[in-house]
Amino acid sequence: MTENAIEINNLTKKFGDFTAVDDLSLTVEEGEIFGFLGPNGAGKSTTIRMLCTLARPTSGSAKVAGFDLIKESDMVRQHIGLVAEKMIMYDRLTAVENLRFFGKLYEIPKPKLEERIDELLELVDMQEWKNTQISKFSTGMKQRINVIRALLPEPEILFMDEPTLGLDPQTTFSIRDITREINQSGMTVILTTHAMTEAEALSDRVAIIDHGKIAASNTPQDLKNMISHGNTTVFGVKIDNLTTGLIGKIKSLEMVTAVSQQDDYNLKVSAHGENALNLIIDTIRSEGGNIVSVTNSNESTLEDVFLAVTGKEMRDQANEKPSYTPHRHGMAPKARVR
Repeated sequence: MTENAIEINNLTKKFGDFTAVDDLSLTVEEGEIFGFLGPNGAGKSTTIRMLCTLARPTSGSAKVAGFDLIKESDMVRQHIGLVAEKMIMYDRLTAVENLRFFGKLYEIPKPKLEERIDELLELVDMQEWKNTQISKFSTGMKQRINVIRALLPEPEILFMDEPTLGLDPQTTFSIRDITREINQSGMTVILTTHAMTEAEALSDRVAIIDHGKIAASNTPQDLKNMISHGNTTVFGVKIDNLTTGLIGKIKSLEMVTAVSQQDDYNLKVSAHGENALNLIIDTIRSEGGNIVSVTNSNESTLEDVFLAVTGKEMRDQANEKPSYTPHRHGMAPKARVR
């Protein structure tokens, strides 16, 4: 492989009048985990589809594993694996039958294929269920098989599109551990996610995408270092009866510079002034809010970075128009045999 696993130059994808990916340029180094971080509809999955030869760019160019995305698409497919957002498996087949089926499509010789299947089932701790029908698996178990399906041809670059979407916390941590182990073997991993913690925990470098454009790109720590709170203090406030109206009241306070909702109970509030915290607490209580805890959380997060470079909160964009209409979730199975 070349020094850069992926080189993208002015890549653009349009669907009619809608621009899903807008003049995107970046490089991914060999052997790193590179994260595409952004809300739904930001262009992450569309970028992956183009790099996996599933969608043709409207303009621009790219090299994947040293091969031209358009002129050498067959060679690109021989060097990559894809863990798509939709799982690619057959419910009526067992785990091992699914893996054998896809292995044959990749034209992996039978002895090598059986050896590879055993290795991969051990990697994801699924040997015990290898003869069980996929239909009887939990979502997390299915995703483990889905991940190793993409690893059968020993790709040099693995694309993982929202691999933990909809999974329980325990399975999410397991998939993250598997991703790290895959990367430690020398494989380049491209990860798309809208989960801040996932991007920060796994990625060597992160590109924040907003409306098809790269808003910022660097290591997670360097991105966080971009943000200086200055005279602003950041509070974590947990409220057990949090409402949209209450968030609006907090945002309307003169000393409050930003409010970010972390989940159904927790807010991150940035404010300035000596009495800022007291005024925030008084406002919450006067509006009937029940405060469970208040913490000082002045350290910047990737969400702070996203807010700074895009002017929006991640959660505010969850219902934006998707960047493409899914119509084909499979990959051309032809791959090289090692």
